[in-house]
Amino acid sequence: MRRLLSTGAMSSSYPYLSFLPGKNPSSIRLTHQRRLNGVRFSFPTRFVVVGSSVRCLASFSPAERIKVHNPIVEMDGDEMTRVIWRMIKEKLIFPFLELDIKYFDLGLLSRDATDDRVTVESAEATLKHNVAVKCATITPDEARVKEFKLKSMWRSPNGTIRNILNGTVFREPILCRNVPRIVAGWKKPTCIGRHAFGDQYCATDMIVKGPGKLKMVFVPADKGPPVEQDVYEFKGSGIALSMYNVDESILAFAESSMSMAFAKKWPLYLSTKNTILKKYDGRFKDIFQEVYEEKWKSKFEEQSIWYEHRLIDDMVAYALKSSGGYVWACKNYDGDVQSDFLAQGFGSLGLMTSVLLSSDGKTLEAEAAHGTVT
Repeated sequence: MRRLLSTGAMSSSYPYLSFLPGKNPSSIRLTHQRRLNGVRFSFPTRFVVVGSSVRCLASFSPAERIKVHNPIVEMDGDEMTRVIWRMIKEKLIFPFLELDIKYFDLGLLSRDATDDRVTVESAEATLKHNVAVKCATITPDEARVKEFKLKSMWRSPNGTIRNILNGTVFREPILCRNVPRIVAGWKKPTCIGRHAFGDQYCATDMIVKGPGKLKMVFVPADKGPPVEQDVYEFKGSGIALSMYNVDESILAFAESSMSMAFAKKWPLYLSTKNTILKKYDGRFKDIFQEVYEEKWKSKFEEQSIWYEHRLIDDMVAYALKSSGGYVWACKNYDGDVQSDFLAQGFGSLGLMTSVLLSSDGKTLEAEAAHGTVT
């Protein structure tokens, strides 16, 4: 340690540090002071010599917290992520930032006590204040209903929030040199844009308890004749599902996906299964193509990037063999599955950013890309 001090090796590594030697020659206390946006910060730091190595034990005590002017919506979560999130706030956020927090407890018991109204209120507050941070939450199944004695098997809070905010969830892996990649050929990150509205996450499903005919009926608001289609004639018990999406949301999804690809200067791919769902998935394909042709084609060509539609199975195969560096626009369920696939392939489900951008272009919700951690 003395040699490091006398040679200036540590001073050159830490140019803003002033050295305050202690009585113990193997322990040195340092004070590091800097200014950031007019605020003075002090870094009391202790270096300890262990054998031939030097270890740094640092604490950070700002003389004045930075004031954040706009309110931030906080959505608390469940299990260990709730505990970890509290530790992060206490150690890394509250000591340095003065925040006006609009707090909503989205823990499972809180949602149950409010009949899930707290989830809706948190989303409405996000639309009002434009910024939210969400902790991971439990989506209950039959086992959770019994475990917590819930009133109902509440829907996914993420699904409820995303339907209200009506936006696109962009997820991108955080690359670390010391985290090995399971898919070694992935050299650059891949950004997944997940359509955060409708489909399975706002669907109506039911158990069919016996023989009968399933029909789908649309009743026009202009009092026109109902449109009725036969779906299936059950010979026995089974299950049924009805889901939807709207042109306005798909259009916003296309716009945000192309904006992201253009900003990153990466090609954009949309994946669907329009060969099977000719009208449903075909609508996604058609709207994306219209938006691209009308607004983005010339801009993309100037940057030597492109937009292309691919079948979901073909796109998954392409993702495995590519080196990365593209934006992948997925429907809601596909984005849910493929974002975890990509995160794990890059090394860790926890090392992924997840940001929901609302269709209004100004509302943002940062959320956990992983589960609640038991």
